[in-house]
Amino acid sequence: MHAPDDTASPRCHLADEAATLAFGARLSAGLTPGMTFYLEGDLGAGKTTLVRGMLRGLGYLGRVKSPTYTLVETYNLPAFNLYHFDLYRMHDPREWLDAGFRDVAAGAVSVIEWPEKAAGWLPAPDVILRLAILDETREIECVAASALGGRYLERCCAPC
Repeated sequence: MHAPDDTASPRCHLADEAATLAFGARLSAGLTPGMTFYLEGDLGAGKTTLVRGMLRGLGYLGRVKSPTYTLVETYNLPAFNLYHFDLYRMHDPREWLDAGFRDVAAGAVSVIEWPEKAAGWLPAPDVILRLAILDETREIECVAASALGGRYLERCCAPC
């Protein structure tokens, strides 16, 4: 995995689905083409809900579904494309290449669930978002994994 940038790694409590959506909307504020996010967390941790919040924050009003079976959902937004990848069903990291995803993601915002499934083939993350289930609530840790990611988190996530 990539060495995180210790300058920015806020941790936030998300009381419910509405808080997760609101936090996702906050994350949408500084997105720029070329950014890559890794989403980490167990099944049911709220990864797709967080992406739904990001998209709502960007003005997208359509349906946002988990790409578990399609591997990727593409959102054509006015400023850039956002690719929401879910690699949970991948069995071999080379499937990332075989599917042509490396070329697709260039110049877009990529949000990648289960990045460990394509380890070694993915673009390096700018931000790693770690969701954890705490009884009925969630906690998110936002880790900068690049200088761009550090600047981004300072703008949109601090303080939680």
